Formats: sequence, structure tokens, C-alpha cells
Amino acid sequence: MRRIVAAVALLAVVVLVAGGTLVLTRASSGEDPGPTPVTPTGGPPAARPPSPDLTRFYSQHLTWSGCRDGDRCARLRVPLDYLHPAGRTIELSVLEVPATGSRIGSLVVNPGGPGAAGTSFAAGGSTYFGGPLLAHFDIVGFDPRGTGASSPVDCLGDRAFNAYLSYDPDPSTPSEIATFRRLQLSMARGCSRRSGALAAHVSTVESARDMDILRAALGDRRLNYLGASYGTKLGATYAQLFAHRVGRFVLDGAVDPRLGARATALQQAAGFQRAFDSYAAACASSGGCLTVGKSAEQVEHTVVRLLATITSRPLPTSDGRHLTAGNAFYGIAATLYNRSYWPLLSEALSTAQQGDGTLLMKLADAYAERNADGTFQSNFLEAFYDISCLDDPYSLPYSQVPGQFGAFEKASPVFGRVYAWGLTSCDGFAPRADERPPVIHAAGAQPIVVVGTTRDPATPYHWAVALSHQLDSGVLVSRDGDGHTGYHEGNACVDDAVEGYLVAGVVPRNGLSC
Repeated sequence: MRRIVAAVALLAVVVLVAGGTLVLTRASSGEDPGPTPVTPTGGPPAARPPSPDLTRFYSQHLTWSGCRDGDRCARLRVPLDYLHPAGRTIELSVLEVPATGSRIGSLVVNPGGPGAAGTSFAAGGSTYFGGPLLAHFDIVGFDPRGTGASSPVDCLGDRAFNAYLSYDPDPSTPSEIATFRRLQLSMARGCSRRSGALAAHVSTVESARDMDILRAALGDRRLNYLGASYGTKLGATYAQLFAHRVGRFVLDGAVDPRLGARATALQQAAGFQRAFDSYAAACASSGGCLTVGKSAEQVEHTVVRLLATITSRPLPTSDGRHLTAGNAFYGIAATLYNRSYWPLLSEALSTAQQGDGTLLMKLADAYAERNADGTFQSNFLEAFYDISCLDDPYSLPYSQVPGQFGAFEKASPVFGRVYAWGLTSCDGFAPRADERPPVIHAAGAQPIVVVGTTRDPATPYHWAVALSHQLDSGVLVSRDGDGHTGYHEGNACVDDAVEGYLVAGVVPRNGLSC
């Protein structure tokens, strides 16, 4: 449990509430492939801006100071609005973990979300990155605009946000639907009310433009990048906008940027069901969770029945709070990103059957980065919501949600209706982004490695296949396994491919299967 509580969230769950996956504790990877310098020949100078009115930003030099355990921290100034760069500016938090060996350059990393803090990801060191990367790169993480310590957006106070998270994500009666909508509108309207103009300027496109200013401030003519989950969308967007600045790119646990909100939700619901089915089969066959079910079908029935019971009678917990249906949903979802968390789910379900919601609540707290006193460690979920609705403001009318139940329940008997209701999430969200997300091709970019995992719950494998095809220089690496993302997950074949490219410049074979 301590590992989960300490983890940063990665990926988007497109439901009523912004969700996230857990960055996993990973084992060290294999042999060092040996460094090859990454500084390219030719091309424009590092600090040359794409337009003259951005010169003052591209001419910045980062002022580093010591922070954490031997790391270095700095602040980067960027325009709030790229259409008006002479106007208001904001600052981004940047953290660098210096290379421990023969340095060949900087590697900018992003853990996903949207909304997760890149500084914490970089600071995670060997938890997230193999020895070759730590030896040869300065690992650089930044909190994207609106997140973490980078001018964070705020949409609700803690008490209101707890109510938003806790409410039943699958309302059934007119009264429940009315409350559901009221809470949703409070979130949608709260972003502008509490964050002002910032709420309209935290889009993925703007963060991608920020990354190019960061590249220049680091003194790099090309950007070397490792992005996980939503970080693949951010990286692909950068590659489309700045193809000539792409260095060695790896996009792990890929998002398909072509998909609209409904298709994304439907396919992600199916992905979580696939992960749940794998858990249920393992649970039943192991004999270690007989109170939950002796077959995969019994395990699923137990969970569906338990969620229905909690909806009407929230469970007490050891700290005096009560586990609601919303809490229980996120507590279950938190464990499906990696097989190592499955025993926690079995224990949490078993104790919940006995009337104790403590463990499921702790899992939900970890998922939401929530403290036991109801405060939050970060604004991750609020930033997730704001960024997601800026990138795609689609919202399905509430009256049309029941018409989606058939398709969504077919995709996921356990999670389908929650995802269907999630299609209303951006109702009432007024801010609009200046630029829409671009169509991704990245013509002229260097090879971009895309990693997909066959039973990834949050970013289904076929999304990685799709993104690798959309990128003109995409190279697909496939991992056969469970859990979210493929690098540094105990698969030496994937680790060798990723580290061999980033460190030595060896492009993996397109279609490599691990």
C-alpha cells in the first residue's frame, strides 16, 4: 500500500471524475548499451524561436539550485497565451536529475495524466528509469502548465471536491441524476471561477509549445523525450508542431489522438474490463481469494453486487469516513494497472464483503492523491479535468446517456455504465482553447518509437498500433503482458529496445514483439 500511496498518477480515465493510473515500481533493466552522443549535425541553433515575438522566452537560461536529494530545480517562464506573448506570463517548475556517468544529453520525461507532475516522475530515479538512462542522461521533468507547482489550476475547494469524487458515478433515479449534474456543473464552472484566464490556457498544444521553450533553455538543438500514457499524446503533439526539433523519442502506453470522446471512453471501458477479467481469472484459479469467488464469473458477480450494496449503504472505515460507490469504483480501478496490485484488490474486496471499507478507501485515496483528512496532495484531478475538456469539450446530453448503456455494458459489464455517464463530464465547461489538437503525422521527424502492451487497461494495445501508423516515422514495439506501459516493467526485450534507441541511437525493428 505504501508503494501505491507514494506513486504519481499517469493516465486519464474518461468517466465522471478525472481519473488516473499509478506509476509502477519497476525493476532495474538490463545491460548498458553504451552511449552515443545525441547532438545532431546541422539544423537551426537551439535558441532560435519559431517567431520573433517569442525571442525573450527562447533566450532564457535556467538558473539551477539544489533541491531534494542531489537534484537541481529551476523555473521556466512561458507566455500564458501564445497568441499574445507580450502579455501575462506564467512559470513552470523544472527538476533535473544529473547523469551519474558519461553524459550525452538531456532526456525530458512526462508521466501522463493529463495533470501529473513531471518533476516527481523525474525525481523517481531508478523506480521509473533503467540504469543506462540514469547514467547517460540528465533526466528532466517539468510540471506542465496548470499542474503541480506550475501555476496550478483550481476548480473546487477540498470539501466540494470530495463530494464530487465520492458521489455515485452511475446514478439511476431522477434525484440521483439531478445531484450528479449539479456536482458536475460545480466542477465545470469552478475552473473558470477559481482560476480565471488560466483555465483556458492549459491545453496540450500549449504545453507542447512550452516543451520547445524548455528544450531551448536546456541548450539542446533537438528534444530527447520519454513520455508515458497521456505523455504520448503530448509528445506526438510536440512532434507534429516541431518535427525538425525531434531527437530520440519514445512514446510508451500510447494514446490514439484521432479518437473522439465516445470512442475513447468505449475502448477504455473495454480495456479495463479486459484487465478485470485477467484479475478475476487469476484470483479464482489461485485459491487465494475464495471469499471473492471460485470462478471468474463469481468474482465479477461479487464485485457488481458489492458496488450495488455500497451505493445504498456506504461502508464504514477505520478513520470514521464512509466508503461510497464513487470511492469504491476508484479503489478497484487503482489496482488494475499492474498485476502486483491484484492481491490488494482481493484483500480489499474480501474485507468490504465483511462490511469494512477501509482498504478500498485507502486505494481510492491513493488514486486521487487524497490525504486521510480530506485534503489533497496535488491538483492532479482538477488539472486532468480542465486539460481534457480544453482538448475536447464534447459532452453528451444527460437524457441521451441511457441510450449508450447497451454498447458500454457490452464493452464492460463492470465499468460500462460509469463510462457512459462520463460522456457528460464537460457539460457546462465554458473555456475554449485557442488551438485545437493537430492531426498527427510529424513529417520529417526522426524515428519515434511507440510501445504498446497487449493487455493494457488504460491505453489499449491497438492505440499504440494506431499511433505508430499515424506517425510518418513511427516504430512499433509490442509487449505481451498485463498492466499499463511497457518500459521498465521486467521485460528485457522492451527495455533493451528503448534504452538501445535512447542511449545508443539503435532504432528497433518496426513490429518488434516482446
